[in-house]
Amino acid sequence: MQTGSDIFYGGIPVFRGFTRLMDPALYAPLPDNWTVGVADIVESTKAIAAQRYKAVNMAGASVIASVTNALEGREFPFVFGGDGASFAVAPEDLDRARAALAATARWVRDDLDLVMRVALVPMASIRAAGVDVRVARFGPSANLSYAMFSGGGLAFADAAMKRGEFAVDPAPPGTQPDLSGLSCRFEEMASVRGVILSVLVVPGTSADPAAFRKVIEDIVVRVERSPEAGRPVPAGGPPLRFPPQGMEYEARARRRGGPLAMQRAVVLGFAFWAYVVFRLGIKVGKFVPKLYLQQVVENSDFRKYDDGLRMILDCTPDLAAELEQRLAAAAAQGVVRYGLHRQDAAMMTCFTPSVMRSDHVHFIDGARGGYASAATVLKKGAA
Repeated sequence: MQTGSDIFYGGIPVFRGFTRLMDPALYAPLPDNWTVGVADIVESTKAIAAQRYKAVNMAGASVIASVTNALEGREFPFVFGGDGASFAVAPEDLDRARAALAATARWVRDDLDLVMRVALVPMASIRAAGVDVRVARFGPSANLSYAMFSGGGLAFADAAMKRGEFAVDPAPPGTQPDLSGLSCRFEEMASVRGVILSVLVVPGTSADPAAFRKVIEDIVVRVERSPEAGRPVPAGGPPLRFPPQGMEYEARARRRGGPLAMQRAVVLGFAFWAYVVFRLGIKVGKFVPKLYLQQVVENSDFRKYDDGLRMILDCTPDLAAELEQRLAAAAAQGVVRYGLHRQDAAMMTCFTPSVMRSDHVHFIDGARGGYASAATVLKKGAA
């Protein structure tokens, strides 16, 4: 039996070639009876200042993992934002999504010692405000596709959430979401070109969408066609060490109410097994480590569009400076607002419901603040 998500989201053609992302013909309006979910970490800047980058990213990715598992793996549009996430669900999935969000907010508070605010905003309220949510599907590889959002509706939902509107309260203490498949075993990925650049570009005060589109297209084309920039994930896959840095977070994600010490032991044992398998390239049944790592690279979510351009680039300092000059010129004309953050490495948080499937997702952010730090610069209007 087909669901509303299968009919709408599954019916959107997948486009290839990231330079096409601003083509309005690629985006379909969300149905009127759908709901937009938004989540972010309160005071993420403070958490980042305390060097809790991995915890912040784990919290953001946990939203996508919990809702996906609650929807039993059905495809739905979502986007990872570093310190949060946004998504949209059909009416028949709303109750499950609400329960997953409430449980995730509780888990983030209890196990990560962070405060996550979450909200569910009806499309009727979004369109009543004069904005919209339109969705496209970008295929970075033959393995999977990611959602792209336009229309200003996600930005409206995020602002409403921060005002305390449409809030979803955390579940009772002790409630845990199903975070199966969420992990972060890979190590940081150091820049090979000089700098890991977090890029965030949103519309400015000018009401000229054509000018904004041109700026975004120019930036994307400059990056796509330049040998001075590329994906921050090494061609052979991210570094893997034992014990992994993210072991504690994975243990907390997996315990589902059981003893934490037991889950630490389970995660440590499995991480050691995985380390040996990947280091020696051992084929286990139908699982081929080299193929999986190739898919990790291809499936890395290092660029997206959700009412603004987000990219995590490994680029030269010269190209970073050039991009900043271009964006500063556009900002001076009111066409864009932007935030850039430079760091020496990128990080990955993984959502792998099954290693036997090719559609595992790998969320990329900067390892020293990433999107959250870029957004802080954007908020302050310093850029």
